[in-house]
Amino acid sequence: MESIFSSEITIPLFEVILLLVLTTLAFLFGRLKLAILINYCFTVYWGYILNFNIFTDSGVLLPNTFTYIYLGAGFLIILLAILGFWTQHD
Repeated sequence: MESIFSSEITIPLFEVILLLVLTTLAFLFGRLKLAILINYCFTVYWGYILNFNIFTDSGVLLPNTFTYIYLGAGFLIILLAILGFWTQHD
């Protein structure tokens, strides 16, 4: 747990503003599930892809089982959410 609390990540202000705008628009148009998906995608992007240097050692990625499980589960959730939007029954 110490490594989680001592890690510093950077998130560009433009991306925070973009997230707020997209989420607000989704809420205004009544697309609650889309707003949740947008927030999830930004979280995965910020937490893993944007701050890739945290997970590397001297610029070389050191993938392990957790890395593949994390990315696989993240993309699977995004894929299932998108499929759920297409098969939505009202």
